[in-house]
Amino acid sequence: MEFYCILIMFAVFINAGTQVVHMDTLFTGCSDTEKEYMYGADGEEKYHADFIRQKAVDTMPDFADPLDFEKMNKLAVGEIETCKFNLNLMKNADHNASEKIDPPLTSIYSKDVVDLDVENTLICHVTGFFPPPVNVSWTKNNEIVTEDMSLSQYRPKSDGTFNIFSTLTFTPAEGDIYSCTVYHKSIQGQPLTKTWDVDVALPSVGPAVFCGIGLFLGLLGVAAGTFFLVKGNKCNS
Repeated sequence: MEFYCILIMFAVFINAGTQVVHMDTLFTGCSDTEKEYMYGADGEEKYHADFIRQKAVDTMPDFADPLDFEKMNKLAVGEIETCKFNLNLMKNADHNASEKIDPPLTSIYSKDVVDLDVENTLICHVTGFFPPPVNVSWTKNNEIVTEDMSLSQYRPKSDGTFNIFSTLTFTPAEGDIYSCTVYHKSIQGQPLTKTWDVDVALPSVGPAVFCGIGLFLGLLGVAAGTFFLVKGNKCNS
């Protein structure tokens, strides 16, 4: 499967004296099975096109100026058609072209500090791969999970490879083991799997023990001092 993408970047100098630069990014990508259109600024996404729901998704904070997303979604659809046209031209022009392939690196971690029986989110970060797509699946105690999971848009990196994030909403229970498995055309044989187990550190008893011992010794010292003070007064009387 061939993948064709266009990455356009605009640099804007706000003040040449202070050399403040803002970078806008426009990404269009397509293949036989994938399509993506994303616009961002300074490394943050502003919106992307959801081709399943046929709408543009605003990912900016509420205080940002609103954009006309109806027009942007129509623009995204047109750009994908152009992308597919260019992809077919390239495939027909050179049947022997070798495709760049980079394997993914993965990591898995929780969004928040883990507390038992408190809802949290597991994040599976897949990075450094080319071309898309990658498929991500989750398991809990070796059972496949099909609910409460999501997959982000592909995020282009400066080296031409991609990032993607998969999340799983879960409630930690002691002893549970989760895994994130990544499938990519660069991986031969077994897919790439990372595991994560619920391991909540118990509160340390060391400080409490030392405080208790210190308090006991302190009281013992006061009692001993009082005893000798009383004995000394009796000897002087």
